[in-house]
Amino acid sequence: MADPAVIQKRIRIFSELQASERARNEKLGGQPIDVTVHKDGEVVYPGRRLLTTPLDIARLISKKKAADYVIAQVNGTLWDMGRPLEEDCTLVLYAFKDEQGRDTFWHSSAHILGESLEQAYGCKLCIGPCTTRGEGFYYDAFYEDGRTLNEENFPAVQSQVTKAVQESQPFERIQVTRQQALEIFSDNQFKVEIINDLPEDAVITVYRCGPLVDLCRGPHIPNTSYVKAFSCLKASACYWKGKQERESLQRVYGISYPDNQSLKAYMTKYEEAKKRDHRLLGKNQQLFFFHELSPGSAFFLPKGTIVYNKLLQFIRSEYRKRGFDEVVTPNIYNMKLWEQSGHAAHYKENMFVFEIEKQEFGLKPMNCPGHCLLFQHRVRSYRELPLRIADFGVLHRNELSGALTGLTRVRRFSQDDAHIFCMESQVYDEVKGCLDFLDYVYTIFGFTYDLKLSTRPENFLGESSLWDRAEGALADALNAHAKPWQMNEGDGAFYGPKIDIQVSDALNRKFQCATIQLDFQSPIRFKLSYSAEDEAKIERPVIIHRAILGSIERMFAILLEDNAGKWPFWLSPRQAIVLTISEKFKDYAEEVRAKLHAAGFEVDVDVSDRKVDKKVREAQMAHYNYLLVVGAMEQEKGEVRTKAACL
Repeated sequence: MADPAVIQKRIRIFSELQASERARNEKLGGQPIDVTVHKDGEVVYPGRRLLTTPLDIARLISKKKAADYVIAQVNGTLWDMGRPLEEDCTLVLYAFKDEQGRDTFWHSSAHILGESLEQAYGCKLCIGPCTTRGEGFYYDAFYEDGRTLNEENFPAVQSQVTKAVQESQPFERIQVTRQQALEIFSDNQFKVEIINDLPEDAVITVYRCGPLVDLCRGPHIPNTSYVKAFSCLKASACYWKGKQERESLQRVYGISYPDNQSLKAYMTKYEEAKKRDHRLLGKNQQLFFFHELSPGSAFFLPKGTIVYNKLLQFIRSEYRKRGFDEVVTPNIYNMKLWEQSGHAAHYKENMFVFEIEKQEFGLKPMNCPGHCLLFQHRVRSYRELPLRIADFGVLHRNELSGALTGLTRVRRFSQDDAHIFCMESQVYDEVKGCLDFLDYVYTIFGFTYDLKLSTRPENFLGESSLWDRAEGALADALNAHAKPWQMNEGDGAFYGPKIDIQVSDALNRKFQCATIQLDFQSPIRFKLSYSAEDEAKIERPVIIHRAILGSIERMFAILLEDNAGKWPFWLSPRQAIVLTISEKFKDYAEEVRAKLHAAGFEVDVDVSDRKVDKKVREAQMAHYNYLLVVGAMEQEKGEVRTKAACL
């Protein structure tokens, strides 16, 4: 059970600070402000500074629909519906159906889960975000009694959730100083560590819902009653900050919706997803495995390697048609390279770094700096551009052990990675070509996909004018692609804006795979140049970073789950199996297999003395595309008899 004294201390401090904040707002606020809402045209609503909230404006727009909105965006910043507006602003309102609304809804549900865990078991809460897969949320917590959670604990947690929802607990926000935050969470060493790790100029906010007072940047839904349907999904062990040497935690995953019908639909999909888990299918089909002596690095078995190579061969065949030249580049570089590229400052913690002869080296986490060296190694002319360089080299990224998830999050992987060095005038055509390439591949896979233009982050490198041109070129290419796309403000790479692509599988789950990134910065950092048509003039190229499959490992997992283990014929490692009626037709079965194998097909043979019906059943369970039965008649005619492969 939660410690009442700790809970009451937090609530007391929160209430005192909240009262002071409200009094300050009432004293300083009240001046008229204009709130502009873009809805069927531009409408301006009157408000009062530090008093009027987005929820007030939503009620002015429509009392009936106001309760549908869960979060607001004020001058481009996500904002609580109950948080007072501070100045003239542009307001956008989001419901659960919107991505911003769903993420906020699930983040708030994580707080409800955290409250319930704390009340039921007196744990110390750590972090509770919505998941990166875009469905649901989790909360990590530390249990001083070493408790391990499982499904037997869920009824107790669910009971606390129901209580919190029925109480319509408001999500309330205050802004605090670092010292105030440390006082509130003095009993929780994990929150204290988070606070101490924050930058000096960080804005620190704390939220309360019912008995829960939690460190959080927010924003949140108005109150807990919005969560009409809630379910705990699973529990697992993890480590604080994903590091094995740190404290062992328990993670509980959950899902929630504003109505029960949506939850029932999700749970049906969730049960199907468990059956399609690529880790389970990979084991059953003998495709790959992992070993504790090389965490995050897959061992691809013969059948899995067949699929892996078929994916590479498919992309290679398209490279030949689309003017890409494949190269092979080193895996290890002196850290001087990564300092020059900017990765040492922005990415070093995600690299494997080691010392050789008193010099620091790193395993490459991406190919782009090496490709810059390749471009740079001799004088280049405008006649060579665009230069399209492709590389399937092995990459390593130092992912935290707690983040490793089968093939979808690994430390060792390969990408269908390519870099296009071109003139700025060629960017539009090259990006459009990348989008066409992407559409061709994903159509073959049967994927639908979403496109987002991710713009400059806070820590961007270079001049704003360069970023403006880069973002404009990508937007023009997206418009020409004639598929809908969205703006994703502030999520670009530090060296340039990018087009992010999320694929949707058969269960409508979204995955980040392909990317198209425009880079004006690396050519400057590496002093890349080419001679222009006017040979007296030297120009600087632009780099387009491009991947279609993305990580081959992740795409392997997505395709395996999307097809529920039933590979399409062209990708299948088990295209056919030859089954004998009896052992005396063994030689003919081997002859059939040899001929088909020589023709380039993946064919196995079962010449055991078991009944053919049992062989057929096992072959169907193994998802062979074609079952070829041979006996006396087939041998005499030089034929095979086919059996249905589908279950």
